[in-house]
Amino acid sequence: MLDNSDAFIALPGGIGTLEEIFQIASWAQLNIHHKPIGLLNVDGFFNMLLSFLDQAEEENFIPHSARQIFISASTAEEMVDKLEDFVYTPDPVAAQIDWSKGNSSKKRKMDLSLHL
Repeated sequence: MLDNSDAFIALPGGIGTLEEIFQIASWAQLNIHHKPIGLLNVDGFFNMLLSFLDQAEEENFIPHSARQIFISASTAEEMVDKLEDFVYTPDPVAAQIDWSKGNSSKKRKMDLSLHL
């Protein structure tokens, strides 16, 4: 899904939907992708979530780059327009992280052996 998409769109849903939204958001914060997350905000369903994200940014719990990937629209047409206009602004710290698949030689090995 990650490699074959240009964006992600979430419709109103439950705990599983929220888990998927924040998994994709955390991947963006880890610099795994730079794709927007569209929240189809039918009847204001995501208003409180968006307010929470705004507050988290205002209080410096998340950087602006983490908040800006969330795009909200009340109709599919508006969502498509906003997603097409989306321009990612990288976080200067996260931009230094490389999680690409081709970077496996740089992975550190951890000693997980049990020493009694």
